[in-house]
Amino acid sequence: MGSTMINRFFLKNNTISGVTEEELKKPLDYKEVIYAFERTTYASIYTIDYEKKSFEYVSENPLFLCGHSVDEVREMGYAFYFKNVVPEDLELLIKINKIGFDFYDKIPLSDKKLYTISYDFHLKTDDNKRILVNQKLTPLFLTDDGAIWKALCIVSLSTAKTSGNIKISKKGYNQELHFDLNDERWRSIDGIKLSEREKEILRLSIRGFTINDIGNEIFVSPETVKFHRKKLFTKLGVSSMPEAIFYAANNKLI
Repeated sequence: MGSTMINRFFLKNNTISGVTEEELKKPLDYKEVIYAFERTTYASIYTIDYEKKSFEYVSENPLFLCGHSVDEVREMGYAFYFKNVVPEDLELLIKINKIGFDFYDKIPLSDKKLYTISYDFHLKTDDNKRILVNQKLTPLFLTDDGAIWKALCIVSLSTAKTSGNIKISKKGYNQELHFDLNDERWRSIDGIKLSEREKEILRLSIRGFTINDIGNEIFVSPETVKFHRKKLFTKLGVSSMPEAIFYAANNKLI
């Protein structure tokens, strides 16, 4: 894969050069935290080094690997996208990359580590099947002038129907920014709020309770449980309890 194509992901407003000795001391033990996180999550994890334009760490979860070994994906780095992202979504990824860095360029240095960008795209598996995944990217380390030096990426199966769905969230805030690809601008959207009853039904469903079991546990009729389930599905934009559980867990709603 030619460097010209890969360089489309690396923009002037986040150019990393001349990392100082002081900055080099920062990431000495962060990988131990990543290793521990990998052991406790179903998601795929990888880290990006924007100075070296490479993947520094890739977890063993097969979802992101697309049939390759960890070493192969790490060796490919950004060439992995060109090989394993469907063509129409590859251009979308390059656009999201620019949209994200343009946003980060405008926020105060003190806030940059509070933000996470999320989006969906299709990967091609080794048997040429398409899988829609969600990727969340958040800064790990910044340079002294505020450029993103290293970033953490978390990849999981998407609950969406199509690629795109570009969102930015800020830690401690219930609002999200959604990027409208048609209007080319961000829109502020209130975050989803679940009622205590909806959370209760989700938690019991995770434990394997049926509708009748849930009704007996919280002293309501099965019809009342069905009513709350329907409201929950509408809020989350899903059509089944497994989808609701996955969405709620993936978006920190429970």
